[in-house]
Amino acid sequence: MLDLLKAPVLAAQEFFLLTGSAFRNIFRRPHYGDDVALQMDSIGVGSLPIVVLTGFFSGAVMALQMSRALAQYGQVGRTGMVVSITLVRELGPVLTALMMAGRNSSGIASELGSMKVTEQIDAMRALGTDPVQKLVTPRLTATMVMLPLLVVIADFVGIVGGGLIAVLFLNLEFRQYWTSAWRALELRDVFQGLLKPLVYAVIVSLIGCYYGLRTTGGTQGVGRATTQAVVAATVLIFIMDLLITKAFV
Repeated sequence: MLDLLKAPVLAAQEFFLLTGSAFRNIFRRPHYGDDVALQMDSIGVGSLPIVVLTGFFSGAVMALQMSRALAQYGQVGRTGMVVSITLVRELGPVLTALMMAGRNSSGIASELGSMKVTEQIDAMRALGTDPVQKLVTPRLTATMVMLPLLVVIADFVGIVGGGLIAVLFLNLEFRQYWTSAWRALELRDVFQGLLKPLVYAVIVSLIGCYYGLRTTGGTQGVGRATTQAVVAATVLIFIMDLLITKAFV
C-alpha cells in the first residue's frame, strides 16, 4: 500500500516545490521581461480566436436553452439575466480555462519536454541559469495576466451572442436583453468570475511546466507528457471550480 502511495505523494511534492519556486522568482532578479512579453503574445493573443468563438457560441446556446425553460413561466424577457450570470460565474471562466489547457498546457509541456530530452535544460544549468526562473516563471506570469483578460472577452462576446439569439429568434429587443443582463450582475459575481481564472492560470501554466520538466524517454516521452499535462490540468480545473463555487455559495 505504501509503495502505491509513493509515486503520487512524490509527484505532489515536486509540483508544490515547483510552484513555490516559480512564485518566489516573480520577486527576484532577473525578471526576463522579454520572455514574459513573448509568452503573453503566444498564450494570450494566440488563444484569442478560439476563446472568442467558444464564448460566442456558449452564449448563443445558453440563450436558446434558457429561453425554452423560461417560456414555460412567461419570463423570456429574463433570458439576458440568466445568460450573463451563468457566463460570468461559471461557463466563461471554465470554458476559457479548458481551451487554454488544451492549447497552452500541451504546448508548454511539449516545448519544455523537447528541451529536456535534448539536454538544453541541463546546458542552461551548466551556464548558471536557473531553468525555473528562465522558463517557468515567465509562463506563469504571462498566463496569470492574460487568462483573466481572455475570460472578460469571452464573457462579453458570450453575452453579445446571446443577445443576437434573443433578437433574431426570441423577439426581444437588444436594449431589453442588455439591460436585463448587466443589471443582474453584482460585484460578488464579477469577483468570483475574476478569481477563478487567476487560479486556473496557475494550473494551466504550472501543470504544463511540471510535466515538461520531468519528461523522459525521447520523443515518445514528449507525447506522453503532453497528454498527461492536458488531462491533469482539465481535472484540476474542475476540482478547483467546485471548491471556489462552494466557497461563494
